[in-house]
Amino acid sequence: MSATTTAGAATGAGWVPMTSEQREQFDTDGYLVLKGVLSPDEVRHYASVLDVAHATHPRAADGSLHLLSAVTSCPELADLIDHPATLPMVWSTLGWNVHIYHSHLDVHPTIRAPKPDWWHWHQDGGRQNREIETDPRPRLSVKLAYWLSDVSEEGRGNLTLIPGSHKTNWLPGPPKRDVPWPAPAGATQVKVDAGDVVFFDRRIWHARSFNYSEVTRRCVFLGYTYRWIQIRDAVAGLPSKPWWPKLNQVQQQLLGGVGVGDGDHHWGHYPESTPLYVALRERGLLDPSFPPLIP
Repeated sequence: MSATTTAGAATGAGWVPMTSEQREQFDTDGYLVLKGVLSPDEVRHYASVLDVAHATHPRAADGSLHLLSAVTSCPELADLIDHPATLPMVWSTLGWNVHIYHSHLDVHPTIRAPKPDWWHWHQDGGRQNREIETDPRPRLSVKLAYWLSDVSEEGRGNLTLIPGSHKTNWLPGPPKRDVPWPAPAGATQVKVDAGDVVFFDRRIWHARSFNYSEVTRRCVFLGYTYRWIQIRDAVAGLPSKPWWPKLNQVQQQLLGGVGVGDGDHHWGHYPESTPLYVALRERGLLDPSFPPLIP
């Protein structure tokens, strides 16, 4: 079964829940490729936003930029966080009591000289992977990767992952990250076009490959989790930003601006005042057969 699907049905037609076929693929493979989410004009617009960020923020020695807190750093990216073709993947998986806890934008120009071996393979979540004792670990979060560059060929800094590895707690790796070590069995470079989105389970084992091509790698990563998990992004003072009132209420929830300081609200005790719950209810998208979407 292919992990590639189309986003066309959702674009311009409101929110469409994850299909049973998509859910089966996601549960089996740990990721989905959503084709053609962004139009060519949107790709150019958001790529230009990343280019400005690349020109104005401190870069690594190799010229790359890994900038945390994507929307706080670049408010022009706000419309990506509740895109009608991608947000349904999030609430179809996690439900309505969610926010963005970790996000970043990446710009990786061409690498002119080979880099030394380095073990990049990981699951998202940091200490979650040391401190939660279940096998397999719980999903807890999902991530959207908006591709603003053509990485339809290998060697362009593609996201590399192991399909189906999201239910495997450990990979056999080197004793230290800088010890030369072969790629894990089944490692696959995901090849997508500019405008495509990769939706993946935070547990899938993945790594960034090096960009030895002439194509600059541009991507925006947005990680969603339950609101009872702390936000890692820099969100303090967001409601005082001049662009904050221009956001819709769902966007404000996703950026952590609803129920601030109220632990019960983040626990989901007040669905009637939680914007995403209200939006799903108004659209008839709450689902009593799926616990995260029970009315």
